[in-house]
Amino acid sequence: MTLPTFTLRQMIEAGVHFGHHARRWNPKMAPYIYGKKDNIHIIDLQKTYPMLYTAMATTKEIASQGGKVLFVATKRQAQDIIKENAERCGQYYVNQRWLGGMLTNWKTVHKSIARLVKLNEMFEKGDLTGYTKKELQGMKKEQQKLQLELGGIMNMGGQPDLVFVIDTCKESLAIKEAKKLGIPVIGICDTNADPETVDLPVPGNDDAIRAIRFYAEMISAAVLDGMQAQIAAQGVKVEEMVENQDEEPKAAKKRTSKKAAEKAEEKTEAAAEE
Repeated sequence: MTLPTFTLRQMIEAGVHFGHHARRWNPKMAPYIYGKKDNIHIIDLQKTYPMLYTAMATTKEIASQGGKVLFVATKRQAQDIIKENAERCGQYYVNQRWLGGMLTNWKTVHKSIARLVKLNEMFEKGDLTGYTKKELQGMKKEQQKLQLELGGIMNMGGQPDLVFVIDTCKESLAIKEAKKLGIPVIGICDTNADPETVDLPVPGNDDAIRAIRFYAEMISAAVLDGMQAQIAAQGVKVEEMVENQDEEPKAAKKRTSKKAAEKAEEKTEAAAEE
């Protein structure tokens, strides 16, 4: 399986090259800045291209091993895009608010997820007897709040193997928690960001909707590619198992026929003696 391809033209059309105002910049991003236009920094896409490709290759490798990828973007213009692309590849997301300890204090988060699952089951089955109207309203609000904050990781079942972040400045808490646990992080770094805070920085515009959609679609496609590679590898193993199972009955049949021949010979000899 090959990684999804993209071109510099696609990146330009998505506005990936537009940085922040020149006065709002981080000197550590200097190697990735091509120049300035109207006092706006322009990102060097010749640097972004291979770095995004490396991030996609890493994503594919982790997904091919059955790893879990967590998409994180809580800024308003990225919320729906992140949710859509995470669900598209069967992965997980946080798009409302990063709760402190969401990774480092998983036991507590898991309790909240269990509560959400219980509330969902109650409302789905209509098992609401014994509660007052006020209690039901309170439970409904609690369910909606938990769904917003934890709905994207409800089925994750543990810590992720990779975190993909849009806007490393805004999602600094998520990055710190991931680094503390040794989880690799792919981060979209605009000209005001510190690329050293993430394992796999990708220099690019983290504000434009088209740019955010472009990154999310590329990472999502890489996950799907990795999952297909995993299925293909398992398919080979399954075929081998089927072949082995087919060979075993044949061998048994051969052994059976040999025994039958020996018995037939014994009967023939006995008849001759008589």
